[in-house]
Amino acid sequence: MFNFMRRGPRAFASKLALSVVALSVGLASPVLAAGKTLTAVMHSDLRIIDPIFTTAYITRDHGYMVYDTLVATDSNFKIQPQMADWKISDDKLTYTFTLRDGLKWHDGAPVTAEDCVASLKRWAAVDGMGQKLMDFTASIEATDAKTITLKLKEPYGLVLDSIGKPSSRVAFMMPKRLAETPPDKQIPEQIGSGPFKFVQSEFQPGVKAVYVKNTDYVPRKEPASWTSGGKVVKVDRVEWITMPDSQTAVNALQSGDIDFMENLPYDMLPILEANKELTIEVSNKFGFQTLGRMNFLHPPFDNVKIRRAAFLAINQKDVLDALVGNPKYQKICGAFFVCDTPLATEVGAETLVKGNGMAEAKKALAESGYDGTPVVIMAPGDVTTLKAQPIVAAQLLREAGFKVDLQATDWQTVVSRRASQKPPKEGGWNMFFTNWVAADVSNPIANLSIGGQGKKGGWFGWAEDAKIEQLKDAFVRASSIDEQKKIAADIQKEAYEQVIYIPLGQYLLPSGWRKSLTGVLDGPATPLFWNVDKSE
Repeated sequence: MFNFMRRGPRAFASKLALSVVALSVGLASPVLAAGKTLTAVMHSDLRIIDPIFTTAYITRDHGYMVYDTLVATDSNFKIQPQMADWKISDDKLTYTFTLRDGLKWHDGAPVTAEDCVASLKRWAAVDGMGQKLMDFTASIEATDAKTITLKLKEPYGLVLDSIGKPSSRVAFMMPKRLAETPPDKQIPEQIGSGPFKFVQSEFQPGVKAVYVKNTDYVPRKEPASWTSGGKVVKVDRVEWITMPDSQTAVNALQSGDIDFMENLPYDMLPILEANKELTIEVSNKFGFQTLGRMNFLHPPFDNVKIRRAAFLAINQKDVLDALVGNPKYQKICGAFFVCDTPLATEVGAETLVKGNGMAEAKKALAESGYDGTPVVIMAPGDVTTLKAQPIVAAQLLREAGFKVDLQATDWQTVVSRRASQKPPKEGGWNMFFTNWVAADVSNPIANLSIGGQGKKGGWFGWAEDAKIEQLKDAFVRASSIDEQKKIAADIQKEAYEQVIYIPLGQYLLPSGWRKSLTGVLDGPATPLFWNVDKSE
């Protein structure tokens, strides 16, 4: 699957630089709470803290700290009870969820079914699987304080899979007063019922985010398994420290100034793997798909001929070599729904995977009516796994004949700015790049960026394609895996022809932690900080 090749390590940042950063983020601060404190450098700075407002993974990770879910996914891909168990009527039209005892919000109020109904409605308004679930839902209501009743118009086999999905926009539960916030506005406070509490008074975007153990949380009795089971918190405090420079973060990990680093630089792995005080491991064994997304609302990519020319100019090998540069951790793959899965197909992907489309791209652009409108590409420089894609794409687009405005920024600015539908000249954009975990793109319903809903509920870029939406409806009604495979291939063909987005290959991402940590969980939505203990 993935082969191995090493690249030369870069020089370490100076000890002086590490000392300055350590002081600035308070690593040695006397204000640390008594007890066990786990310090982590995550893949990105945390700025947006409403887990329904954005699909950004750092916000999802924050969500798992503060909030809980009705049901969850275990390591056998099975949906398990979490906040609630359930019963399904014989006609498969009624799902009855019953909240377990002992659930309290962080402000001490009891969790009620009304809270959960409001939370499900807010989540379903913006999440792809949630939207499709609501298409099949006749009603969802609280029939008493602990009972949620969901009634369908017709049987729908993805009810539990939707509510228990582990990644992207997760169906996190929050108090009704917060869940009634429109999904395009951020909630005003962070009150969940999850295993950690967010320390708002210590939150410093660009510096750190702090969580403390929720001593009132009652874990399930089952062992922790992916996002399901007992969320037993074994440390008193978790601090996410912002260190945009990966060399500085690596030094901090090796010296013990931090305990955990989510994204390790590929070219420094040989040195890190030689350090006997560290554990180096790929926690998400299913990996990531990286992709480019165009804005369908504004020139030049409102023209499918110009989108096709851009698509033909880009190839996966150049992107993956720059992003990863280590065949052990990268894989060329033209499948929208992830290679080595039942729905994988290469239909429509030839130039992307073979890298032979540049001559055709130049011809297509010349014939498209392109008038030289600059392509505004947002290029975040603070996230290891998002630096390379914009730079490589800009170079290839220029070679094809495009004018490109590559705008340096940070990832949290991209996360905020990509929601803008304004023209590029007014602060909008034409293209950005992101990564999905495999669980988020493994089928047409989970894959949020394959949608064709346009400005009404569509994902950033707002592609509008009625054919794709019709095919998705056919997919969920399909009675066999063979029928699903055929429909998925049809969706992929349409997605490539219309350039709904550009899949740029798959990669695995190693994390590193001090051997003083035990109980680090794997899964499709990592890192998770319950079950983790720290020896002094």
